[in-house]
Amino acid sequence: MSPLEQEPQIQHELEVLLDLLAEHPIIKEFKQVQKKARQNEHLKEIEEAIKRAQKDAVQYAHYGKPEAERQAIIRINELNQEYAEHPLVIAYREKLIEANDLLHYVTTSLQRQVNQAIEEEETNASKNEAYPNDGTIL
Repeated sequence: MSPLEQEPQIQHELEVLLDLLAEHPIIKEFKQVQKKARQNEHLKEIEEAIKRAQKDAVQYAHYGKPEAERQAIIRINELNQEYAEHPLVIAYREKLIEANDLLHYVTTSLQRQVNQAIEEEETNASKNEAYPNDGTIL
């Protein structure tokens, strides 16, 4: 367990941030599309067909059947294209990009603020070192 994980205030603030993100419209839309895509029977069927065709291609290659392997690869490519062009997959990818952009914005903003706070502390600390309050003369 890292030292930050043992800090109750940090854990609380992290939970607040995660709750806020979970309620953001972009994240909600992503989760809705993700759920629909995972529950879509046609997409599941395509995924299974791709797996079968991949296994077939491997077996055909193993047993030295290049024409059958070539046909299996063609079938894999057709299924992959059908999958990629499915409206739910397209929507999922669009929402995923939006969610990633939001998370990138949040993490970049946090990083910038933390770095700025550290720099300010270092600046203030160096000023205090240059002019000590203990009565000594530099």
